[in-house]
Amino acid sequence: MNKKVLVAYASRLGSTAGVAEAIGKSLADSGAQVDVLPMKDVKNLEPYQAVVAGSAIRNKKLLPEAMQFIETHQAALAGKPLAIFLVCMTLAMPKGEKYRSEVSKWLDPVRALVKPVSEGLFAGELDVSRIENLGDRIKFRISVMMGIWKEGDHRNWMAIKEWAVELRAVLLHKLQTHPLTWEK
Repeated sequence: MNKKVLVAYASRLGSTAGVAEAIGKSLADSGAQVDVLPMKDVKNLEPYQAVVAGSAIRNKKLLPEAMQFIETHQAALAGKPLAIFLVCMTLAMPKGEKYRSEVSKWLDPVRALVKPVSEGLFAGELDVSRIENLGDRIKFRISVMMGIWKEGDHRNWMAIKEWAVELRAVLLHKLQTHPLTWEK
């Protein structure tokens, strides 16, 4: 069996996909064999020793395909280290950090099924013109005008990289009996 890490993601407009790519790159830079794939393309977790799963948040919930991924692969995920991350515009609000504990609760449905070894919470990016649903686009336009949100990329790439570096150590610790072939 290849010693690999899967970074799987559910994204609507690409922000979460970008975070997944950055996490995958950071893990690969430290010597891991990494596949970064949309969750809908993952059929089998057998080739992987560890999984990092990420989802955008819509209406205080992970995307449906993210929950489907966790439910479908629950047994396999229970047998290997799983880290989870979410990408959410709430964390990009002025004083968004004060909402961190509330945002963390949105992972409760995942925690009810599996026990992540690490969790990352990251702000996303907002380009109102790319929002498909007209009603949501109008709500975001009004929210931007009211100062609740700012358009732009709010992803903190340094925080994402730092989490990925910490994640490497966590995964190595969890896999001591079956160490990954990573070297500095």
